[in-house]
Amino acid sequence: MAYHFSPPGLLVGSIFFALSLTPSLLPRTEMVQGILSGCCFALGYGFGNLGHWLWNFLGLKVPPGRVTRALGVGAALVCWGLVLLALYYSVTWQNSVRAVMGMAPVEEYQPLLIAAVALPLAALLLILGKLLVTLIRLVWHWLMPHMPRRAALVLSSVLVVLVVSILVNSLFLRAALRAADGFYARLDALVASEAEPPAAWYQTGSAASLVDWDTIGRDSRVYVQSGPDAAAIAAVTGKPAIEPLRTYVGLRSAPDAAARAELALAELQRIGAFERSVLVLVMPVGTGWVDRAAIDTLEYLHGGDVATVAVQYSYLTSVLSLWIEPEYGTETAQALFSKVYAYWTALPQDQRPRLYLHGLSLGALASQNSSSVYDVLADPFQGALWAGPPFPSSLWGRFTEGRQPDSAAWLPRFGNSSSIRFMNQSGTAGWDEAAWGPMRIVFLQYASDPIVFFSFDADWRRPAWFDEPRGPDVSPALNWYPVVTFLQLALDAALAQTAPVGYGHVYSPRDYIDAWYEVTQPPGWSRDQLEALKLAIDPDQYAPF
Repeated sequence: MAYHFSPPGLLVGSIFFALSLTPSLLPRTEMVQGILSGCCFALGYGFGNLGHWLWNFLGLKVPPGRVTRALGVGAALVCWGLVLLALYYSVTWQNSVRAVMGMAPVEEYQPLLIAAVALPLAALLLILGKLLVTLIRLVWHWLMPHMPRRAALVLSSVLVVLVVSILVNSLFLRAALRAADGFYARLDALVASEAEPPAAWYQTGSAASLVDWDTIGRDSRVYVQSGPDAAAIAAVTGKPAIEPLRTYVGLRSAPDAAARAELALAELQRIGAFERSVLVLVMPVGTGWVDRAAIDTLEYLHGGDVATVAVQYSYLTSVLSLWIEPEYGTETAQALFSKVYAYWTALPQDQRPRLYLHGLSLGALASQNSSSVYDVLADPFQGALWAGPPFPSSLWGRFTEGRQPDSAAWLPRFGNSSSIRFMNQSGTAGWDEAAWGPMRIVFLQYASDPIVFFSFDADWRRPAWFDEPRGPDVSPALNWYPVVTFLQLALDAALAQTAPVGYGHVYSPRDYIDAWYEVTQPPGWSRDQLEALKLAIDPDQYAPF
């Protein structure tokens, strides 16, 4: 019944509900928005109810009954007004996000669907919260005969929260992680029956390969076999081309990271990768997936005169790995780099390929950690392209924090721009005129990418990228609200790959073309030819879903 609810709880819950409908970085479906809004209402109710309880517990003055009832009625009216007004404006807010991403507007009936999802979820969460409070009270009453009343309350709250947290972590989270790891491991091994080993001697998994075809998973098989061949490259670019070389070592291909790196080097040597003009060490995302948009465009730009090698280090998705163990791929990245770099530096400088690093998402984080600048000073590699660098990336974080004061947090300028540059959909627009140095490092990032711009302190601190001017792919209606914005960004990060190509965490081949051109400087390309190449590639074929 209504009088069983806390008026302050309902008021704060309604405020949280209303704020949850405001735009964040990515568009949200009715189901996703309903889940977010239901959780926000329950959390806000908990905060308001806690404040209400503390007021009474401390014995602070309470208005007379008639005033209290009037305040309750007023609060109820305000709550309903806030909820209805926010639901009404939710269509406009969501469309402000969709407009900057070139998406169709939402239907006018979306608020009804949001409410239909949020209401039962909020009710369920409130019931669970009530059960938790009841448990705390039971323990409190059990402890009160043995200690002072307030000490018993504090101890009972700590004990119940601690026990529940341990149970949830042990029974739910760990079981869920084990299930997820097993699921993605089975998914990695799941391959369509028609996926036969490649026939070409230079392809991973062929009869001549050192890597067993059965030890690389579904996504890696698609990656190995799906790239453009010499004929396709020549047809698109109008330039002579050779067959690009792609090497992939799976998690099951060797027993540990060092052995997998050794196998990768041996496979590179077997196929003559060090005789190519460009060699790229690729760190895949958490599941082992390599973004074809990145590698296809590199091969087009260099006429196939490219060798790439990727080594798998996990089955879990990047999002799960980022929350659990963001440094998960570092061991593999360091093993691969050290093996290949040692062999590469032993070759005569005029008889070896230019060496580059690449990674997307968690792969970008692992790739950044693969080496130290002090280890390569004597003979540095030529550069790196890191796309969608995730928020825990310490190297990216240092460059962003140390940016020039007049540059935006979502597109920094660092130092004299001779070695480190940031790029988004605008390409090189806004770059300094400074010449590149011997090492070229580009961070490709979209202002709408929550994997890049999420932060754990966003619940109490306004991130710098909220400052004006905003990124071109960010809603002008975006605002920061304590706690709620944190939850919005966390949900955005979990769904980062649901954005259209060229937004969020889905990087467009057209932007990879600009980035690779700056990093690797392929010869024989004019600006008009680069634009023609962008038009010749359909970005939608690289959509993850």
